[in-house]
Amino acid sequence: MNCIIVDDEPLARAEMRSLITETSKIEILGEFSNAPSALDFLKTNDVDLIFLDIEMPMVTGLEFAEMMPKKALIIFTTAYSQYALKSYEFDAIDYLLKPIDKNRLEKAINKAVLYQQLLSQDTVKNTVESNTDDFLFIKADRRFYKINFTDIKFIEGLKDYVVIHTRHQKLITAMNLKTIHQKISSGSFIRVSKSYVVNIDYIESFDNHSIYIGDSEIPLGEVYKAAFFVKYTGGSLNPET
Repeated sequence: MNCIIVDDEPLARAEMRSLITETSKIEILGEFSNAPSALDFLKTNDVDLIFLDIEMPMVTGLEFAEMMPKKALIIFTTAYSQYALKSYEFDAIDYLLKPIDKNRLEKAINKAVLYQQLLSQDTVKNTVESNTDDFLFIKADRRFYKINFTDIKFIEGLKDYVVIHTRHQKLITAMNLKTIHQKISSGSFIRVSKSYVVNIDYIESFDNHSIYIGDSEIPLGEVYKAAFFVKYTGGSLNPET
């Protein structure tokens, strides 16, 4: 896997370069102080992963994310926590808050490596062949995988695909999040943001901004928040009150 770093602060770029080198074997192809220069580089170079600052002059990281080729994965970096939920609207792999913690960066990189493998030429051919009231059949690698709804912890939208996180594995299929949510008739599933549907039976804790399932922190979108509190708590709990 290779990457580029896009950040208008020289010290931030140097810190990111050092941390990436310490925590991974990712090849750093280049560093850029602004989005236009990074976009020019992307026109002639294949980049797997972009560490992208949000607050930048000329073109912000969020604006740049809308111009990027779909192939590249994004990890947003910023000093402003209020951008966390907004970043997931751009199919970001992860969001890192400055100053960046080395262990947190390593976790984000490992996730990016896994998703690059899931998005490989072989796996994106996976398709949902049929479904019942209790399970899905997903065709992958010339086999049919039976996915019980009760085994699905959450489903994540990723570009033009969805990643199904089960108790035993992760599977990717070419389908948008709305469509697969409609195929899952179980009342345990609820849309909690633009990029996530969760099985409420696996929720371990939550606050006003995030839902926690195992090691996964799932953003809770503003427009989905009220429905989540009603469905999961009957409207009796709200972390803001």
